[in-house]
Amino acid sequence: MRYSETLLPTLKETPADAEVISHQLMLRAGFIRKLTAGVYSYLPLGLKAIRKVENIVREEMNRAGAQELLLPMVQPAELWKETGRYQKYGPELLRFKDRHERESCLGPTHEEVITDLARREIHSWRNLPINLYQIQTKFRDEIRPRFGLMRGREFIMKDAYSFDVSDEAALISYQKMFDAYKRIFTRCGLDFRAVQADSGAIGGNYSHEFMVLAATGEDTIVVCNECDYAANMEKAEVAAPAAGNDDAPLDLEKVETPGKRKVVTVCEFLGINPQQLVKTMVYRVEKGDEVEFVAVCVRGDREVEEVKLKNLLGASEVELAEDKAVFDATGVPTGYLGPVGIRIRLVADQEVAAMRNFYAGGNEKNIHMKNINCGRDFTPEAVADLRQITIEDPCPQCGGRLSLTEGIEVGHVFKLGTRYSEAMNATFQDSDGLEKPLAMGCYGIGVTRVVAAAIEQNHDRDGIIFPLPLAPMQVVIVNLGTDDEEITGAAENLYAELQAEGVDVLLDDREERPGIKFKDADLLGIPWRITVGRGFKKDGNFELRNRRSGEVESLAPESAARELKSRIVRELQID
Repeated sequence: MRYSETLLPTLKETPADAEVISHQLMLRAGFIRKLTAGVYSYLPLGLKAIRKVENIVREEMNRAGAQELLLPMVQPAELWKETGRYQKYGPELLRFKDRHERESCLGPTHEEVITDLARREIHSWRNLPINLYQIQTKFRDEIRPRFGLMRGREFIMKDAYSFDVSDEAALISYQKMFDAYKRIFTRCGLDFRAVQADSGAIGGNYSHEFMVLAATGEDTIVVCNECDYAANMEKAEVAAPAAGNDDAPLDLEKVETPGKRKVVTVCEFLGINPQQLVKTMVYRVEKGDEVEFVAVCVRGDREVEEVKLKNLLGASEVELAEDKAVFDATGVPTGYLGPVGIRIRLVADQEVAAMRNFYAGGNEKNIHMKNINCGRDFTPEAVADLRQITIEDPCPQCGGRLSLTEGIEVGHVFKLGTRYSEAMNATFQDSDGLEKPLAMGCYGIGVTRVVAAAIEQNHDRDGIIFPLPLAPMQVVIVNLGTDDEEITGAAENLYAELQAEGVDVLLDDREERPGIKFKDADLLGIPWRITVGRGFKKDGNFELRNRRSGEVESLAPESAARELKSRIVRELQID
């Protein structure tokens, strides 16, 4: 590829609307250009980086026994209505009607479509197991697309779907994909962790996210410093508290707390710490078309993890209720709610159930209560792990120390079970002649997001530092003598030799100043830079610079192509 013939519009200044480094650098490097909110055109080098990810994904999916197909992006609404997701999925699902008034949507994912295909084509246990995947453009109508390719509306995704005869067999397929994902992200040169995760709108009862560790990540993940435990904050399990202390229950008392509504002010007024106080919050809970208000008790210094609450209640949505709704539901102003005598449904975090003689609101304005004990003074409908984990908590797996770090989700694997197959009557005949629903799994990788995440993790003040496996070009040759026949001839010969070796090489043959060429090479993140200039005329050697380390060395022209090819092959070695 010759720079002079390539659409590679680099920018000196950072665009004002680019917030994160990957968005800034992909715009500056001429990899992408914005068409409209959350929708981007992929320019030649940006597309080459995306294709590098696709090739790795495709190789590892095929290696794991999956088969590639391609499904329609436009999906009939009837399929989504069969599974109940047409309304539940929310406004991110772009719905429209064709000229015949038939309802359709643009596919954000393909569970319904693949299940429809399976129920038509898979009829016997002899056809199983099978894993089908595609690499395709998706569309999700994000309310606030941002961060470039990190959270766009249109994006490229690999999604795979496995079908098995049983839940136990589905676990084998799941593990194959889990292992394939580890190989994929290792080959991409990324620092990542596989973390336990909530299944969200996709469904299922078992899932893992693959998170690229980066300071700009949108998600906080919990990792153990002493074992391999890792989980998304939404999923991170809090170890059950030790058995309650032996303090005898004291008599329940009312305490006047005029105007004291916040945890801090109540504690200051009563001379206690937040660990002695329980706060009661009311949530608006949606289940299909039904709405109710549920009270949740957690210790005063804790926060409710809403995903855990949603899963406990089997709800489609939960959100903290507004003050007026709280008063209408309970008859108590916000700030004075407590578990004793509350008139709406009540659930409690497991820590609350183990506390003794604690303080909480008295369900009366300007009143709190002291010496409350679970089981004697109130009985919650359910007790469960409902709070956010903290670094003070022990690892739920080994009891070790925890750390919190930021991550970017690049992949997600789900064990779906029979949620979709039962809803859509996708069955097979087992070896005994019985009809059974297909056991399913689904497995996604955000291909375009992988490129952005790699840049978030690999950059410096001069630009991108691509891991070699994802670099759109592996070598850039900088010709500093475009008006010198000897220099130009040497650069052209090396360019031809590298191409013959199968190396992705960019020849910077522009008539530009050396400083501009060097800055552009660094901005593009190309792993190896070969300079052909005055040094070549002086000592007959090329200058080779490593983009990541900055190390510079000399290469003899007669062995330069072979040497570079050898280094690239070694670094890209597939286990």
